[in-house]
Amino acid sequence: MSSVRVRFAPSPTGAIHIGNARTALFNWLFARQRNGHFTLRFDDTDTARSTRAFADGIERDLEWLGIEPDAMFRQSDRLAFYEAAAAKLKAAGLLYACYETPEELELRRKVLLSRRLPPVYGREALQLTDADRARLEGEGRRPHWRFLLPNFDGDPVAPRRTEIRWDDLCRGPQLVDLASLSDPVLVREDGSFLYTFTSVVDDAETGVTHIIRGEDHVTNTGVQTALFRALGAEPPAFGHHNLLTTATGEGLSKRTGALSIASLRQQGIEPMAVASLAVLTGSSENVSAARDMAELAERFDLAATSKGAAKFDPADLIALNRALLRDMPFEAAEGQLAVLGVSGPTAEPLWLAVRGNLDRVADAAVWWAVIQGNGPRDAVAADDVDFVRAAFDLLPPESSDRPWDRTTFKAWVETVKAATGRGGKALFHPLRLALTGFPAGPELADLLPLLGRAGTLARRP
Repeated sequence: MSSVRVRFAPSPTGAIHIGNARTALFNWLFARQRNGHFTLRFDDTDTARSTRAFADGIERDLEWLGIEPDAMFRQSDRLAFYEAAAAKLKAAGLLYACYETPEELELRRKVLLSRRLPPVYGREALQLTDADRARLEGEGRRPHWRFLLPNFDGDPVAPRRTEIRWDDLCRGPQLVDLASLSDPVLVREDGSFLYTFTSVVDDAETGVTHIIRGEDHVTNTGVQTALFRALGAEPPAFGHHNLLTTATGEGLSKRTGALSIASLRQQGIEPMAVASLAVLTGSSENVSAARDMAELAERFDLAATSKGAAKFDPADLIALNRALLRDMPFEAAEGQLAVLGVSGPTAEPLWLAVRGNLDRVADAAVWWAVIQGNGPRDAVAADDVDFVRAAFDLLPPESSDRPWDRTTFKAWVETVKAATGRGGKALFHPLRLALTGFPAGPELADLLPLLGRAGTLARRP
């Protein structure tokens, strides 16, 4: 049995977008390749912004993409674990109380920058006496708590260069100097816990072996590695993939809802189009539509992820969607077609006839309307009307022992060509407009049997 355990840990503060899906898919496919375990964890300790509705939406989006978690939990249900871990760090002198206000911290930051010094917290709170702390608390101040980074020898206010190194699964050898960082706040004034802390506690307690996330977390890895060790746990392996951006380099945000999975689903984009683009963009693999997750897993290589920006054009989703529909069997589209009212014995041949001309499954409704006799009318140019009428007079017969099939259209146009002398576009274009109302579309040889002779005659101008 595989020992690989990964997690996807979204904050339920908005709808996930295609960039978030990239991280989820990377973890899911990495686990699938290794017969591993995938956990969906909701990092919902930000109670002001996290909602159950957003969490439920994320579950639906992942299910739609084909991601099936092996386990799921919410950090809001695990506060006792965080309290115990915080107490352990306090007892070891590694979590210390700080009383500065945001305004005081910002002023210190500006002073350091004005002196051309890095704006790193100077650990002033460590120099407070018991009397100082009592006075500050008497003024109504409540402490926030910082983790004392292990970047010094004897004197914590004299940090030294302390390198945290790891071989990143995506980026290769990496290092973070802990002396260049401020001690991170792990507990807010109101007693709530920050992501940096709860994430490590959960990863350690649930045995996560590989953390795969966006490159914006590289610096966090230095801090979290130190925190894992402070809690007596071995840090997992880390992989930081490049972030997905638009072709202009614009980042994606849950708050704006740009390219959210829910909106793409509503637009009729197929899940494998989204998954293929999210996973293969910014890698050495050609971005083309994978038919299913098994094929995508075969093509996925975490180590082949580029270190550069993963830029994509949202219009590429339509191209991938078209490619998927072109070969999609009727059974895979049947449910969506039924919602559109496309059902009955004609539904499957209609789908097979039109799927190569669709951007979305919903576009099939246009061609369903055509064969039902509800397509656009009066599309034939005035100077072609007489020709089309003559052509319709030459339609071959249709009967139970001589049903129309795919060869009927060819036989008909050969008769029309011989009778009228027309050929090429001058012949086919007016007939297409008369039969469908559109200048382009599926093969008429496939549509004509679906219209039938009576339906075709009903289109006579």
